[in-house]
Amino acid sequence: MVDMKVNLAGLELNSPIIAAAGTSGYIAELADVLDPSKLGAIVTKSITAQPREGHPPWRIIEVPRGMLNAIGLANVGLDVFISEKLPAAADINTTIIGSIAGSSIDDYVKVATAFDEAEHLPAVELNVSCPNTGDGRQFGEHPDALRDLLAEVRPVLSKTKMIVKLSPNVNDIAKMAEVAIQGKADALTLINTVAAMAIDVESRKPRLSNGAGGLSGPAIHPIAVRMVSEVYRSVAKDAQVPIIGLGGVMNWEDAAEFILAGASAVGMGTAMFVDPKSPIKVLKGLTEWVNRQGCSSITELVGQVK
Repeated sequence: MVDMKVNLAGLELNSPIIAAAGTSGYIAELADVLDPSKLGAIVTKSITAQPREGHPPWRIIEVPRGMLNAIGLANVGLDVFISEKLPAAADINTTIIGSIAGSSIDDYVKVATAFDEAEHLPAVELNVSCPNTGDGRQFGEHPDALRDLLAEVRPVLSKTKMIVKLSPNVNDIAKMAEVAIQGKADALTLINTVAAMAIDVESRKPRLSNGAGGLSGPAIHPIAVRMVSEVYRSVAKDAQVPIIGLGGVMNWEDAAEFILAGASAVGMGTAMFVDPKSPIKVLKGLTEWVNRQGCSSITELVGQVK
């Protein structure tokens, strides 16, 4: 029997497959189409201190080999999430990870403090790629900004694991990972969406209402694999900080690439817009692959690219 359970920075996950933030609603919606116990975790929609309506349509469009989105962090806000959405976690048989976003350090600290005090959120994932900060900088794209953010957020997470979701839109992803680890990240998620744009050539206007957005899906998968491998080999392996590989996983082979590159778990997002049950298929394929590799546990294959 192949063991597909994963220990992610002390979190015991049922499987290596994680439903990525912003792709599966808040908490309970995914249970309508699959058994949550087959997942390692569900990451909530990114929650901000105040409610956000997000950007007007169009804010999601299909492009060749992927999807562009500029949702604008639309969510119900911290208070409504805690009172109306989070209670559903008690009936979901998998780990729930709370995603946090904000436009200032104070915003992150406020949400992180509330999440640390709440039940059913053993970990948070900091979405540090929000472009709406007060100085226009994204925390995940500037080492000093990320360092300052983590210095304030980490102390308020007294009992909650801190996962930092890094942006690919940087010159040196390993440097950003190093800063996150120095800031006492318990785990890393690699990668967020890639900055991109599409134009309607007839109207001569951007296809997204926000102008530009983030590219996800198969087109970014090789980029994500390279970044996971680089971060694993250069900093994460020696620091013993696990990685969640995220970006364009459409089938079990994509997930296996992340595992071999150094990821301990694998996030899925865009694929679930196409087929909400795709994580179950990916898990089945991964299990059979681990068995063919002659291993008793998927953890034996982490970082084992030759």
